[in-house]
Amino acid sequence: MPSQLREIFGAEFPLINRYVDILATTGVERGLIGPREAERLWDRHILNSAALSGLIAANSTVADVGSGAGLPGIPLALRRPDLRMTLIEPLLRRSTFLTETVTTLGIADRVQIVRSRAEDHQHSYDVVVARALAPLVRLIGWCNPLRAADGVILALKGSSAADEVAAAERQLRAARLKAEVLTVRPHPDVEPATVVRLSPQA
Repeated sequence: MPSQLREIFGAEFPLINRYVDILATTGVERGLIGPREAERLWDRHILNSAALSGLIAANSTVADVGSGAGLPGIPLALRRPDLRMTLIEPLLRRSTFLTETVTTLGIADRVQIVRSRAEDHQHSYDVVVARALAPLVRLIGWCNPLRAADGVILALKGSSAADEVAAAERQLRAARLKAEVLTVRPHPDVEPATVVRLSPQA
């Protein structure tokens, strides 16, 4: 695995390593990461987040809604230094953790923290990402107002992705969005991630 990780993150590999250390220590101590998750951070969280990278155009503005411990936003920002990332998180203890972490990693010039609920945030972005936040039925209402007119929403999902798309048919129609279930991976040798991509109907 280490050689693949170096390929995926390149020059930023030391920083993603540092981020994993922070998650496994401070993240667990503050209850942002479950104790049993600590040993599965790379495959379950970091690589899963990095898998979104190939779906995002160069120099995009990206909002990570309900960022929590910084997933998927921080791994994405480290894999793609060209992105301008905004981590949106309403809870104080989480947004404090994010601010500290981004400062420690030295990426505050390209990763902004906004303490807000998604529905109260007034900006628009080329790409809106979310991971393990809510079913698509609710996610559309939170994320779609943040999407620029020609922007996309990328939701990291599990095996129930197709069922969630079917359940959200009414919301998708109302928002004039089309949904695709995609399987992506950041490297040929790692586990794939399931992503629902929502984009404007033609």
